[in-house]
Amino acid sequence: MNVSFERLKSMVVFAQVIEQGSLSAAAKHLGLSRAVVSYHLKKLEAQLEVKLLNRSTRSINLTEAGQAYYERCRVIAEQASAANQQIENFKNEPIGLLKITCPVNVGLQTVVPALNEFKNIYPKIELDVMLTDEVVNIMKEGIDLAIRGAPLPDSGLQASKLATLKTCLCGAPEYFLQYGRPTNPADLDDHQWVIYKLTSGVLTLNKGSRSFSIAPQGSISTNNAAARTAFVEAGHGLARIPIYDAWPKIQAGTLETVLDDYVLNDINVYGVFPPGTANSKKLRLLLHFLKEYFSSQINLSSAQL
Repeated sequence: MNVSFERLKSMVVFAQVIEQGSLSAAAKHLGLSRAVVSYHLKKLEAQLEVKLLNRSTRSINLTEAGQAYYERCRVIAEQASAANQQIENFKNEPIGLLKITCPVNVGLQTVVPALNEFKNIYPKIELDVMLTDEVVNIMKEGIDLAIRGAPLPDSGLQASKLATLKTCLCGAPEYFLQYGRPTNPADLDDHQWVIYKLTSGVLTLNKGSRSFSIAPQGSISTNNAAARTAFVEAGHGLARIPIYDAWPKIQAGTLETVLDDYVLNDINVYGVFPPGTANSKKLRLLLHFLKEYFSSQINLSSAQL
């Protein structure tokens, strides 16, 4: 049986009466008068030739037929609402280009996977991603967002904290077989290190109220985080490595952690951007998405150690 547009309207009105609990509440929700809502109910019952509601001055109750009919009407009303919302999403869907820069290793390990998901959600946003361990001049290069390990004091730039990354001390099993395992911070001075040049030259370890600082020394240094980890895996020394990077290699048996009862300083990750882009909807969506993604994905590794 074909259903007229007028019947569909009456079905939606009927569903709203049940949802809202009264004719008056349904009328207010739909932007109709109470008399119009009552008209639709009476007309619906007349057309169906069945009583849908038992009404009193204080309440309305569904009949058995009314309950079955309401379930169908509710689905129709929900589908109509969902269709309208989808259209609104299309109308308000963010579009345009976002230029992003980030360090190579954190980019490949975390940012690119996050952007893959972001692109699936917002397909009309174009992404131009520059992976480099060099500090890019954001204003000169027209960058919308730079992922950095610190809110660098670039003139006129703004920063939003995206994540806090836990770190651990690592070495290769072959290295420990040759040089032994450090059992306390004082032992670290006697070990070789792979130096990551983009961090401070001082390593701090904390345990309770005590703090220990050392200045790592080694014959290999690099400005690339992936290269640092590769040198450590090859047995050339120790290094402090973010847990998100170390965890897969620990699982594979190519890295082992030491001094796990000591706490290392965390790495704070920031999104840095020009103030002129702060009100950009697509940038705000990306910043929010990255915060949620890092919170749910990266720190899973921390919990596993």
